[in-house]
Amino acid sequence: MRVRLFISRCFLAAGALLCTASAAQTYPDKPVRMIVPFPAGGSNDIIARQLAQKLGDYLGQQFVVDNRGGAGGAIGAQLVANAVPDGYTLLLNNPGPAIHNVVLRRNPAYRISDFAPIVHIGSASSIVVTNARLPVANMKDLITYAKSHPGKINWASGGNNSNTHISIEVLKAATGIDVVHVPYKGTPPALTDVISGQADTMFTSVIASEAHIATGRLKVMGVAGAKRHAAIPQVLTFEEQGIRGANVYTWFGMVTTAKTPAAVIDRLNAALNRALALPEIRQRLEHLGLEVAGGTPARFGEFMRDE
Repeated sequence: MRVRLFISRCFLAAGALLCTASAAQTYPDKPVRMIVPFPAGGSNDIIARQLAQKLGDYLGQQFVVDNRGGAGGAIGAQLVANAVPDGYTLLLNNPGPAIHNVVLRRNPAYRISDFAPIVHIGSASSIVVTNARLPVANMKDLITYAKSHPGKINWASGGNNSNTHISIEVLKAATGIDVVHVPYKGTPPALTDVISGQADTMFTSVIASEAHIATGRLKVMGVAGAKRHAAIPQVLTFEEQGIRGANVYTWFGMVTTAKTPAAVIDRLNAALNRALALPEIRQRLEHLGLEVAGGTPARFGEFMRDE
């Protein structure tokens, strides 16, 4: 009896392995949903759309970008955390949904362990922009202006616990300024209000703001990183302007639901690394200030844990 039970279990285990292997070989056999946990037009959205077409070309199925903004990225992230672990629901992740919403919320709806890493897309230093009417020309001017107008500067962000919000707190701690945090449901509506003058300034990325900078609707105050941006080489870093301890950056990566078969994750990882190696993709992302990463799922998992 025990021998029969043992043999039955062996057959069941072997069958499960064969099913998993077969699923990985045929993956994807239907469209894949790529969740962007912020509104259209933001950094995550732009990067997702750059990659979705290439993934579709490589893997033979449509990769559909689905914007699910709100709650600092938590709404979209929760959808992926609760999805069936089959590789058909992906998340274009950054520090807001991945870390800040987990660490800073009292009762987070998901945990970091609810996600399986696929690939680290890259990292980028943040920039500070203001509307064209604010009487400042650079970051040093902005800090001086904020100190002479305590509690009067409306500093927008993409939402509570978002990377753009945490960046404000880092700057406040480093400089002692007193500003009013105004959270929005994503970077695009925040940028819209900065441009119109409803808000004064915000942290953002070159990726999300390049077009508005080019038309003069936004002024760039400084780069919150160790080096200047290739797209705006004339703009000084914070440290070049005497502001220390306030450098912030964001990163982007692709994850899916925990317990997704490793073979499916490896297939996605290979396709994403192939896309990131394309000269036109790499040059576009680097021009927008992104330091392209790539690499293995394990390495991206270690990166997120360190963060």
